Amino acid sequence: MSTAFSRGREAGDDGRFKRQDSRFRDTVTAAEPGRYHLYAAPACPWSQRTLIVHTLLGLGDAIPVHLLDPYRDERGWAFTGGEFADPLHGWSFLAEAYTATDAGFDGRISVPVLWDEQEQRIVNNESADIVRILDGVWGDGGLRPAELAEEIDRVNARTYADLQNAVYEAGFARSQAAYEDAAQRVFATLAWLEELLGERRYLAGERITEADWRLFPTLARFDPVYVDHFRCNLRRLVDHPNLWAYTRELYQHPGIAATTDVEQIKRHYYTTHDMLEPSRIIPIGPALDFSAPHGRGAAPAPAG
Repeated sequence: MSTAFSRGREAGDDGRFKRQDSRFRDTVTAAEPGRYHLYAAPACPWSQRTLIVHTLLGLGDAIPVHLLDPYRDERGWAFTGGEFADPLHGWSFLAEAYTATDAGFDGRISVPVLWDEQEQRIVNNESADIVRILDGVWGDGGLRPAELAEEIDRVNARTYADLQNAVYEAGFARSQAAYEDAAQRVFATLAWLEELLGERRYLAGERITEADWRLFPTLARFDPVYVDHFRCNLRRLVDHPNLWAYTRELYQHPGIAATTDVEQIKRHYYTTHDMLEPSRIIPIGPALDFSAPHGRGAAPAPAG
């Protein structure tokens, strides 16, 4: 079995971090209660976006969620007991779901995972797909309304390439040039978002869409982790007034705070990436108040 945690497999000869593609990309055509299960780690930003949509749609009974421990060693994401348990199969590691699906799987073990209990296989391990599956099959597709689809896709493309993935490119860079290229793209994108949110309430317009919930987990991790751990320290999130108010507004949306566990987030990053933090010492800060008034007025009606 391949190790789940190997950054060497995601680094090119030029020192640039190159994320492996998700392997399982099937979809779901019908909402069958109890058939599908979501494996997720609250510490992971890609997982959190699926947990947010799962929460917004009230899918607790329709799609059970099984959580993984924030600490991850060379064996990968683990079920360690208590809240981090697998009641379906009694697995110790998420890698067992991958080998159950494909005995020869030799890629990176990632979260989230949408699992089909009837067919005993992973349906999908791409967070962007899972968000749309949940919204389109169990919801009404309201997070990506047709009239905003083009703008949502445009925003998603830039925020993913030049912020959400670029923070990892900066953090795991193996050359000065690779780091500086990624970090400059991160802060150019934050500046663009700061300006955009001075012109419109949300990323695609005047109502919350998929684009906002895809971005929020990255913003929630920026000051607690990415500034220091990934060396993205040119400016903090709190130095961007529009972005920081927007982040607080999204955090205060009903149900979202419960998906955001900053202590798990810090524990994951600072104890998992030994090449960046070999001491595994978890910082006590920063002191952020996501619950402080955001000053953006009452939230408008959601998309849909």
